[in-house]
Amino acid sequence: MSKHFSKKPNKAGGFSSLTSTLKHIMQSQQPQTNVKNLLRANKDKGFDCPGCAWGDEKEGLLQFCENGAKAIAWESTSKKVDANFFAQYSVRQLQKQSDYWLEYQGRLTEPMKYNKDTDHYEPIDWHDAYQLIADKLNSLSSPNEAEFYTSGRASNEASFLYQLFGRLYGTNNFPDCSNMCHEASGIALNEAIGIGKGTVILDDFNHAEAIFVFGQNPGTNHPRMMNALRKAARGGCKIVSFNNLKEVALERFASPQDPIELFTPKATTISHAYFTPKLGGDMAAVRGMVKIILARNSEQIENGKPALIDNDFIKQHCQQFDQYQQVVNDTSWQQIEQQSGLSFKELSQATDIFLHADTVICTWAMGITQHKHSVATIQEIVNLQLLSGNIGKKGAGLCPVRGHSNVQGNRTMGINEKPTAAFIEQLSQAVNAQLPKEKGHNVYYALNAFLQKTSKVLICLGGNIAQAAPDTKQTHQALKNTELNVQISTKLNRSHLCIGEDALILPCLGRTEIDNQATGEQFITVEDTFSMVHASQGSVVPLAKTMHSETAIVADIADATLTNSPINWQQLKGNYDLIRDLIEQAIPGFSNFNQQLEQPGGFYLGNSAAQRQWHNPQEKALFAANCLPTNIINISTEQVNELQKKNQPLYTLQSLRSHDQFNTTIYGMDDRYRGVSNARNVLFINEKDALKQGFKDNDYVDITSIWSDNQDRTVTNFILCFYDIPRSNLAAYYPETNPLVPLDSYGDRSYTPTSKSVAVIINKAAQPPLI
Repeated sequence: MSKHFSKKPNKAGGFSSLTSTLKHIMQSQQPQTNVKNLLRANKDKGFDCPGCAWGDEKEGLLQFCENGAKAIAWESTSKKVDANFFAQYSVRQLQKQSDYWLEYQGRLTEPMKYNKDTDHYEPIDWHDAYQLIADKLNSLSSPNEAEFYTSGRASNEASFLYQLFGRLYGTNNFPDCSNMCHEASGIALNEAIGIGKGTVILDDFNHAEAIFVFGQNPGTNHPRMMNALRKAARGGCKIVSFNNLKEVALERFASPQDPIELFTPKATTISHAYFTPKLGGDMAAVRGMVKIILARNSEQIENGKPALIDNDFIKQHCQQFDQYQQVVNDTSWQQIEQQSGLSFKELSQATDIFLHADTVICTWAMGITQHKHSVATIQEIVNLQLLSGNIGKKGAGLCPVRGHSNVQGNRTMGINEKPTAAFIEQLSQAVNAQLPKEKGHNVYYALNAFLQKTSKVLICLGGNIAQAAPDTKQTHQALKNTELNVQISTKLNRSHLCIGEDALILPCLGRTEIDNQATGEQFITVEDTFSMVHASQGSVVPLAKTMHSETAIVADIADATLTNSPINWQQLKGNYDLIRDLIEQAIPGFSNFNQQLEQPGGFYLGNSAAQRQWHNPQEKALFAANCLPTNIINISTEQVNELQKKNQPLYTLQSLRSHDQFNTTIYGMDDRYRGVSNARNVLFINEKDALKQGFKDNDYVDITSIWSDNQDRTVTNFILCFYDIPRSNLAAYYPETNPLVPLDSYGDRSYTPTSKSVAVIINKAAQPPLI
């Protein structure tokens, strides 16, 4: 056995989760502060965890998870990255460091400007930084030469001001992190049910008789969700998991808050049934379930028995059922089994569980959204729920689980490159100004605009676009083509090091820190994956007075840039209640915004589809009559034939997170739940595939992606790890494998990178490391 690999644990959570939490708290170098922070995390009058967007329970002393504790400790550290640090390291030296090393150095504490002559970042006064941005923006020949990127961590208040500033400036160029994760969910749901959000609330998980989990690893990516799944499983709910990898948390989970499961080998079995479809095969799997249901329904009717589908719901609330039924009938079982990698028997087992449940929740994440046919796949999941009337009743519905803590709130606040006419009209009325209506740039178009040098200024409200976006070489070049790169950040990352003519680092406060403005301490708000809006207020004194809040930074940039603005930016900066008053005027659902926040836990925005009101043009829920994709991976027949001639096996690769990671932030080098320690250059492979190609466990290989532009996209020296994964499928961590994802390989209509279906070949490492 390699020094990097051990046997996968037999349960997730438990005592190992507790010890990992304590380790990261100690590493923050201010353990007492962070223990206090954890007691306030996700609590009323506390702060919202900067990690995932899962909803908050109302009961229980502790409302954080292991990865949430890591996120809090990672951000709330006493280590500083200040002028002395940047004097010590040139940008060229920093570029040689790992992503982990960069963020591990600590918090950014003072504004910095890049000096091209010295290749160092040097201190700059806040006023001068704002003036530099304003001068550059006002010198552009068109507002559309600027790109305003947003991370899902930004608050509702900061996001609202940001999009308002950008639109008053004159552009709808709002690329954001949702373009790279759940964009397909929003498109699919808006078309099918008239709203781009999930239809369930957290309490629905207490009433579901079955929960179908598609393309999701909540044990790592949304650990607080495991408590809801554990509670449901222990209450008799049948949980069915469809995941390309066997993930231990979906098999057995031990709650760290249960003394018996914490200190003994005991754990709760989560999945009643667990299926491992081929990458991209989830749509075919769901299509198979529907085909079985419709066939059995016909038999029921012929035998004079009650229908298995909800005909009353379909007749009253839906359209296009006949067209969809025809497409299902025309789909062959050969195609379903070949594409899904699952047998008729396995899909029948899943269907039996679905049909025996009166209330079903279908939940999914990025294992579904990062394929070429993701929109169609999500609509197929919607079709399944419409068939049984499982939308708009307690314990049932649709649940896309968002990643970053306020990515859903960002979109609600108007971070959207293609705003609706109704949104622009209401916002224009609220601020008494004409705002642009034409479609702007998402991440794909923004990066291409920089590559073509038609865009010149990049402002990033958080995030790490350099490592989050696909096709790393191209993405880095896009950032290096900027004339001004502005990063509003808490910690150092790769995006600060991809510099064109000029660059600024503007250090901002984190969620745990006190935000003092002219009228006193402020709080911000966020929206979770269940459309609950609640307040968040830090209590820790910032490391330096030179750190500003995101909201204040945005207001000051806007104030410096916009002349004759209809907005008093300094007034809004001084009192966030006034920002919320403006949000109330501009965005539906926020009536009495400040007053509603006085409720413990905040307030529910509501969901039209959950009320069986369909706000799409048809005013009905739509069955989507999509055919199964012809190919999962988007390469030509000629390319496939050429590989076959060379006897070169073709694989489908997915990128994923390790357990010591949140998005591009890497907390450590281990992946405890998959048995990996001190390594990230790992390639998970089916043992039979490896042996067939002459490889052994722990061999070093190079991975090359196949695409039509003849560019070489290769990552080197990845260690093979035999794993329970379907044949011809591979998995590896990102951002290490982002260089393999072509920028032009994106989802139909969503433009989301196809990071879960990358066509690759593997070969023996050309220059393996010396051991």
